[in-house]
Order: sequence, then structure tokens, then C-alpha cells
Amino acid sequence: MSEQVATRSAAATTATAGRRPAPRLLLALALIACAVASIPLVYLVVRAGSGGLDAAITVLFRPRVPQLLLNTVTLATAVTGTCVLIGVPTAFLLARARLPLRRLWAVLAALPLAVPSYLAAYGWLATAPALHGFWASWLVLTLVSVPYVTLPVAAALRAGTTGLDDVARTLGRGPWRAFWLGTWPQIRPATLAGALLVCLYVLSEFGAVSLFRFPVLTTAIQQAYGASFNRSYAAILATVLVLLAILVVLGEQAARGRAARRFGSVAGMARQRVIRLKNWTAPAIALLAVVPALAVGLPVAVLFARLLEAETLRALDVADLGQATLNTLALSAGGALIALLLALPIGVLAARYRGRLVRAVESIGYLALGLPGIVVGLSLVFFSLSVLPGLYQTALVLAFAYGVLFMPKAIGAIRSSTAQVPTSLEDVSRTLGYGKLQTWWLVTARLARPGIAAGGLLVAVTAMKELPATLLLRPTGTDTLAIELWARTDVSAYGAAAPYAATLILVAAVPAFLLSGAGRGRLDGVRT
Repeated sequence: MSEQVATRSAAATTATAGRRPAPRLLLALALIACAVASIPLVYLVVRAGSGGLDAAITVLFRPRVPQLLLNTVTLATAVTGTCVLIGVPTAFLLARARLPLRRLWAVLAALPLAVPSYLAAYGWLATAPALHGFWASWLVLTLVSVPYVTLPVAAALRAGTTGLDDVARTLGRGPWRAFWLGTWPQIRPATLAGALLVCLYVLSEFGAVSLFRFPVLTTAIQQAYGASFNRSYAAILATVLVLLAILVVLGEQAARGRAARRFGSVAGMARQRVIRLKNWTAPAIALLAVVPALAVGLPVAVLFARLLEAETLRALDVADLGQATLNTLALSAGGALIALLLALPIGVLAARYRGRLVRAVESIGYLALGLPGIVVGLSLVFFSLSVLPGLYQTALVLAFAYGVLFMPKAIGAIRSSTAQVPTSLEDVSRTLGYGKLQTWWLVTARLARPGIAAGGLLVAVTAMKELPATLLLRPTGTDTLAIELWARTDVSAYGAAAPYAATLILVAAVPAFLLSGAGRGRLDGVRT
């Protein structure tokens, strides 16, 4: 009964916060961030509309377009569904089960984030050259995308309570029914957020599907821009991709809104119960091991086999490898900082306030993740040449592209971590004489800091692997690990690519390692 009262009280607090009008400064900053992030969308609309309505209809009714659309939707749906089916049980084991070497399994669960999809595809192709098509793409994209679901769900489980499950068990419900009634409502928003990231990531994916020769919208867009340089045709296909992303974002918002109305925050209900697996320990460990083994272990084994070849060691240029590593670190850090600056007002606004304008702002913030990197790259080439020619082919423009592309990853982390901070603490701070900005900095930002940091790390590890935008926007003579790796893999020089691939995994593994424990920060564990 006490849990139900606390839940209703927390839900009432959340609803009250949602009814308050958004501060003008916060709303203005969020709108500015949306305007900045909309530069690729504006370019896309202008380019797609340059040929007129007849040209757009002609493109959409080409025989190949429905097949591309079907392939894209089918792949995104299959990968997202599989990631949820694997990611939720994995997160439950990491957060609620008694496991040997728990910290090790948490790190391994996050490591697939360090592996680019095209690198995982390279590892599988080197092992089984006959792999191609839908099932190969589904397998590799699922393996590298599972952490997008596992990490937020594990964080939600650690911040939640098992008290509601216990109440359901005392009322005669079985363990699965108790989980559905007590735990699932707590982790459903995090599951939806992770599924949204996976779906948008697959919609914009290019590397793995290209290597596996599976035609989707992104490969057609890349071919149109590269081979025939038909920008209007490519822009129309990219517009279709954006419309798909809009539908996905709106669906996630609707599902999340229903979850919030049915179940409020559980802040303050810190009761946790650790489950003893007993005879299920071996199957649980097998589940935890299979994704890292296939997503990380196989590519790493192939890389080490290539690295041990004498030809690879003789051809290795250590200076070029070191410079590419430094470029990768600097550009990804800059992109993460820009993404956080853009995502912060949007994430806070979405966490604290409701309304059509807030939903529209959040939706625009998420759309960039559904854009192919080449579209973002070309839009910024056009923008820099037209508006700020002095910035053309500079590191700042490339870091800005990373920030725009991966801002949605930061928005989700900021929104969820801010939503966990009780508004009552902000009210107490205001009654003590602190202003809105002081309250946000001293109370909200401090308590939400683990989630904000996790968002920055997620952007950094993703930016390290970004390829199409980097190819277009990198300054002359500036190469990253992803560029060097792709240049060698594209011409089947797998031995020469191995050192760059191994370094990329090692560098990206650092933020992935930090992310494995980023969700452990809890409100009741922060000293105020």
C-alpha cells in the first residue's frame, strides 16, 4: 500500500511539473538548438523541391524505390525488435541478478559500442566471405546495437524498486506476471528510448549494409550522390528516410506518454532485491557472453591474425597511425561538447514540461539521427560555402556535424536523468532564495550529472566511428582512424587496415568502458 501511495504522489508531482509553463529562456535556447540542428533538414527540403512535384512523384514511383523502402523498414524493425528481446534480459541480469564477476559482464555488455558496424562486417566477411544480404546485415547490426537498449534499461532497473514486484507476489502472481506488473512499467520508458536509438541508427546505417550488398535507402542515396551525382534524386530518397524517422519518433513519444500516465516516477522507493539464479547461472552467463563474443571477439580475433602477418608490420606507418588517433580523439571530443550544448536545453525542456510545442521541439531534435551522414555532410558543405566560407573544410565544421548527427543520443540521456530529479528539490532551493539558473546548476545539474556525462560519452564513441560525413567535411590532410580503415578495407587491403581497426576499437573502448558504469549513479547516492 505504501508503494502505491508513493507512486501516486510521484506521478502527481510529475504531472504538476508538466503543467507548469516552460521558462522563456529555456524555451528560447531549445528553439535555437532546434534551428541549428535543422540546417541539414532545410538543405534537404530545398534540394528535394528543386525539381518540382512532378520530379518527386517520378522518383517515388520508380520500380526500385518500393523495394528499397521495404528493405529499410524490414531491417530496422527486425534489428530493433531483436535488440529489445536481447537487451532487456541482459540489463535485468546485470542490474538485479547475483552474478560472478558482475563488473566484467557490465563492461563486456557495453563493448560492442566500440565496434563500428563496418568493422564488425569486415570481421564476419573475413571469416565467412559468402555472407551477404538481409540476414547478414540483421546479425551484425543487432550485435553492435544491443547496448543502446541494455545500458538505459540497466540504469532504470538500478534506479527502480522491486517493492512493487514483491506486492504482486504476495497477491498470488507468479514471477513473470509480477515482473510485468511491477518492473516493466518502470523500465518501459528506458526500453522505448533505447529502441528509438536503435531504429534511427539502423535507418541511417550505411557501412555494414554496403559491405553485405543489401540495398536500402542509405546505399541508394550514397550511390546517387557519388556515382551519378544526382542530388535531387538522392535528396528525395533522403526525405523519405526523414519521414520514416518522424513516424518512429512520434510513435516513441506516444508510447512514452501512455507509460508516464499509467506509472509515475519511483524516486525515493529504493527497495531492491537481488535474485539468486541457482541453476540458471550458466544460461545467464551464456546470454551475457554471446553478444560481446560475436560483436567484439570475432572482429578482434581477425584483426590480431592480420596484425601478426609480417607484411602488415612492415607496411605500418606509426606516425600516420598516431596522428589519425589524435585527430579522432580531438574531433570526437569536440563533437560531444557541441552535442551536449545543443541537447541540454531540449532534454531539460522535454523532461520537465509538456505540450505540443515541447513535443515538436523534441521531435526536431531527434530527426538528425535518421539522416544519412552524407546528407548532413553535404548540407554543411553547402551552408559553409554560402554563409561562412571561411569555415569550409575546417575541423570546427566537422565537429559541428558530429554534434548535429548525434545530438539525439545526448537528448535521451539528459531527458531521462533530469526526469529522475524530484521537482520538490528545486522548489526547496527556490524557497531558500536561489534563482532559476542557480537552482538548476546546484541541484538539477548536479543530480543529473551521471546521465549528462553518459550522453556525452555516447556521442563521443559514436563520433569516433562516423564515416560518410567525415569523408566529406574533413580538412585536407586530416585523416581519422575511420577514414584510414575504410580507405584500406574498401580496396580489400585487410592487412593494412588491421592496425587502424585495432586502434579504433581500443580508443572507442575507453568511453564504452566508462558507459558500462555510467548508469550506476543514483539519486539517493549523491551527496547534497
